[in-house]
Amino acid sequence: MSYARVLCAGLDGVTGELVEVEAMLADGLPGVIVTGLPDSALNEARERVRAAITNSGETWPMRRIIINLYPADLRKRGSGFDLGMALAILGGTGTLPLAALDGVLVLGELGLDGEVRPVRGVLPMVAAAARAGAAEAVVPSANAAEAALVPGIRVYAADSLAAVTAHIRGITALPDPPPVPAPPTASELDLADVAGQEMGRLAVEVAAAGGHHMALFGAPGAGKTMLAQRLPSLLPRLDDEAALEVTALHSIAGVLAPGAPLVRRPPFQAPHHTASVAALVGGGSGLPRPGALSLAHRGVLFLDEAPEFSRHALDSLRQPLEDGTITLGRSRGVVVYPARVQLVLAANPCPCARPAGDVACGCTSHTKRRYRARVSGPLLDRIDIQLDLMPLKAAHLFTESAPREPSRIVAARVAKARAAAVARWAPELDVRTNAEVPGTVLRRRRWKLPEPVTHELRQRLDQGVLSARGFDRVLRMAWTMGDLAGLDRPGKEELNIALELRKGSWQ
Repeated sequence: MSYARVLCAGLDGVTGELVEVEAMLADGLPGVIVTGLPDSALNEARERVRAAITNSGETWPMRRIIINLYPADLRKRGSGFDLGMALAILGGTGTLPLAALDGVLVLGELGLDGEVRPVRGVLPMVAAAARAGAAEAVVPSANAAEAALVPGIRVYAADSLAAVTAHIRGITALPDPPPVPAPPTASELDLADVAGQEMGRLAVEVAAAGGHHMALFGAPGAGKTMLAQRLPSLLPRLDDEAALEVTALHSIAGVLAPGAPLVRRPPFQAPHHTASVAALVGGGSGLPRPGALSLAHRGVLFLDEAPEFSRHALDSLRQPLEDGTITLGRSRGVVVYPARVQLVLAANPCPCARPAGDVACGCTSHTKRRYRARVSGPLLDRIDIQLDLMPLKAAHLFTESAPREPSRIVAARVAKARAAAVARWAPELDVRTNAEVPGTVLRRRRWKLPEPVTHELRQRLDQGVLSARGFDRVLRMAWTMGDLAGLDRPGKEELNIALELRKGSWQ
């Protein structure tokens, strides 16, 4: 009886989980048994591994082979265990010395010819191995640049099973991954392109500084989409922790380009209004995958023509906006994906979307009410900024009394405001923006604003104009206005501006 063990990894949602592939070769009828909650792809690995070993010049053992994936109570999914299973079997025969693989992570799918093919989610799996103390990782060549993004672990690029066995035997070393290319210097959309719309520009600045959700309403051509598309240009670059988290999500979803560097710019997702609930929040049969909501994590999710989305799809955003995560349950398990996004909605006043003042608009008041009702009140109540944009005049397009501020100048103010918020809340809260501060904290004695400052806000709550949730969201925006103004705490003027930014007439 012979035994060997190889270190691999799987995925539990967006988190990598280490898995030990154990192989035992015993006397009995030749065959392969895989235990440890494998899925269909893993059960089919038996034939892939056998063909790959044979076509790589190795001898397939005509013995009873038992492969266990430890821990046995963790579901194993995907084809990333193929290479580890092949090495464990060869190690069990005694023809391959596995001492060189102690503390080495092994990942990769095998082709029938022995080629090592790429798999999804390499980044979080290598990161899990690095946290556990692994010093090296052997990954497919196509995933090597991605794996090399994880600090503190040496990565080897493997293109075939034969190359890996030669590396283990000390005959030929596996190559290092190619250098990570510099991120492309794509030109960003600039806020200076937006004509007029002073309140709209202020709304985008406040949204960027405080991490607030935003809804822009107005006639076609008022600048709703232009403002929303320029919000990412005001957001600070992602730090190392956030960049790894976002890049891992893109890796799991299979949208990370081969050899791409860490995602440093806040992502921007703008799904079409025909997107299904699964495409928006994540899903699919079997094991759910991330949707546009999670792919926009730490960035912006922009829903243009919001009333054209199905109401079910829009309302599926309500819980993730509150919790910052999305929990998806399917037949093969429950997955939790991060979803800390800034939601931006844009909508026209009526279905025909004709310019304001166009006599050809035949939409009745009833038609407009039905159209607006597609965006539910509970969803709108979770959106901090609700602003009506007025149509542009010719003077806005052809006359400029002063140069428009570019994104880099506004982004500098946003960065200072965010730093002030972190410095204020860091001693007691783990938050990055004012939008994440619980309402109970803002109403405590230490942070409670004086009654003369909040008088009008309290009146609106008592009159039923604002909900309790809306009350807290206006308070958070006021704190953001104070940070932009360099104040220790907001005053009545900042609170009034915050109220003005939430006066949208959509409902």
